Amino acid sequence: MIIKAIKFRKDGFYSQPFAFGGEEGMDKFDINVRYRGSLQNYLIDTGKEVILVDTGLPAGTPEEKPNETSLAFTGKDICTYMEALNAAGYKAEQVSKILLTHKHADHSGELKSFPNAKIYVNEEETAAEELKGLKNIVPVKFTDGAYYNFPESQKIADGVYYIKAKGHTNGNSIVIVEDGGLFYMLHGDITYVDEALYQNKLSVVFDDPAAARETLNRVREFIANHKTVYCGTHTPQGYENLEAKRVMDLNNPVHTVLAEVDFSAVEKTGKYVCSICGYVYDPAENGGVAFDDLPEDWKCPRCKQPKSKFNPA
Repeated sequence: MIIKAIKFRKDGFYSQPFAFGGEEGMDKFDINVRYRGSLQNYLIDTGKEVILVDTGLPAGTPEEKPNETSLAFTGKDICTYMEALNAAGYKAEQVSKILLTHKHADHSGELKSFPNAKIYVNEEETAAEELKGLKNIVPVKFTDGAYYNFPESQKIADGVYYIKAKGHTNGNSIVIVEDGGLFYMLHGDITYVDEALYQNKLSVVFDDPAAARETLNRVREFIANHKTVYCGTHTPQGYENLEAKRVMDLNNPVHTVLAEVDFSAVEKTGKYVCSICGYVYDPAENGGVAFDDLPEDWKCPRCKQPKSKFNPA
């Protein structure tokens, strides 16, 4: 079994209010504490087939240009997702299955590039705007019963399990791979940074707060009882854990290295990018209305997050 990170953005950050403030409120945390951010998804090579966990941002998604008040920044482009897949030594035609953790565009952006792969999606998420027009969706009903302390699961291949993990979105799922006596937990946004896992904090992004709390509790319980390598999407800790085969110890957190951020002035385009789902607000496509002139209660049309989650592009 080979598990690889497909890396396509680096040098981002997630502020402490964003990463920790989902239950207690953002005002309880320090916006000047910024944890390292990145973007990567994962690939599982079983020796018999190649399975992807998520498929990155759509090619052409502009970089954000954060400032001192930005809550989150997904990072600078390394390359496109498809270029990153090729750099990892794989081609689209080799992929037989894709396991989608959730609908947001930084996880589903290049699904269209895999017309011959089966795309496994929690049945509660199949109607999402991001998935429209795809003919190769396989709705997952989680009929294989419990997987340890997770009540609903679906076995995808030997050692590969797709697990219902509602909260961040209503159709959120995680993937667990068993190999060499370890459990590799490949997740979308259960946490944005590992510090939130250690400190038992929810981010500010979820569709269902009660379900998000229940899922995080189950994840922490699983990790406490199984040798788990925790592989996230939004922090370099995800691929660092993978490459080191680092087993998470909730009682002994890995030392935190904070993000180094340069807010030097750069030319902006007038476009704004949602740091949650990647939606691009372009005034030219919205009657010429500048982002700053949108009502304060305006929300992202895709993921329904507020203006505060957007960065200039």
